Amino acid sequence: MPLKSRFCTAVVMSLVAGAQPASAFMAYVSNEKDNTVSVVDTASGTVVKTLPVGQRPRGITISHDGKFIYLCASDDDTIEVIDTQTHEIVGQLPSGPDPELFVLSPDGKTLYVANEDDNLVTVIDIESRDVLAEIPVGVEPEGMGISPDGKTMVNTSETTNMAHFIDTDSHEITHNVLVDSRPRFAEFKPDGSEVWVSAEIGGTVSVIDNASRAVKHKITFEIAGLRSEAIQPVGVRITADGKKAYVALGPANRVAVVDTTTYKVEKYVLVGQRVWQLAFTPDQKTIISTNGVSNDITFIDVATDEPVQSITVGAMPWGVVVSPQ
Repeated sequence: MPLKSRFCTAVVMSLVAGAQPASAFMAYVSNEKDNTVSVVDTASGTVVKTLPVGQRPRGITISHDGKFIYLCASDDDTIEVIDTQTHEIVGQLPSGPDPELFVLSPDGKTLYVANEDDNLVTVIDIESRDVLAEIPVGVEPEGMGISPDGKTMVNTSETTNMAHFIDTDSHEITHNVLVDSRPRFAEFKPDGSEVWVSAEIGGTVSVIDNASRAVKHKITFEIAGLRSEAIQPVGVRITADGKKAYVALGPANRVAVVDTTTYKVEKYVLVGQRVWQLAFTPDQKTIISTNGVSNDITFIDVATDEPVQSITVGAMPWGVVVSPQ
């Protein structure tokens, strides 16, 4: 059965089972190919506005109060600041060359940016818009994660194949942890005990103990009918209660659901093509995937782990963030 037919069947089955659309939040999707951000009403499942932005938009996040979107305009070497009420670009932050991903500190005051072309992490004070530090890391930095207490930031370097643990006070690397090939994302558990690092080419997720800074487990994935090289973990998100993790599997066109206690894959959720990044709605009822090749996003019901709805957005959707309220 063709992918589209199988997906439609899954959606129908989930709706019959009683899955509901997401609650009323706004989702913002960066579309890498056509230089836009799609604004999606999660309640109605519709794109309400398309915003023109800088070249090759990828990483995207939102201020904790929901007032501003921060967007990596990678080919413009800047971070654009977008007002969520007016949808206008109201400023820029000095990102350094080729910003790809970033992470916002828990207090909302500092942005940590991976600069892929010059092997740096740039630390930016959001209020003053000043660069506080430039931290040398491995080759092709991308993944960015920060501990719940804000004391530790983790950057992954795609070519060096490491997770770099950085003290946010001193801006110094304290530990380098070797993981599998081409690490793309870093996500802390809500209690700060572990960091999950996806390896796109290695096909694994390394679970790193945050106390010992050692890999305690490696999660692997097997999908019937797919070659192992088609299973490429990228985005990772963990539920607020710390019980389940969702892993985007790239050209496998699926999101893996993982038990965070046993590290066992409980389910593979079929979504669109080339699933890239993930974001929860604030109520944790829905997780949204960006599907780069099929130019859409998919809503997954967190209670049932079934796909509920697929929405066409711009060309090659890359990142997604949801308003906090």
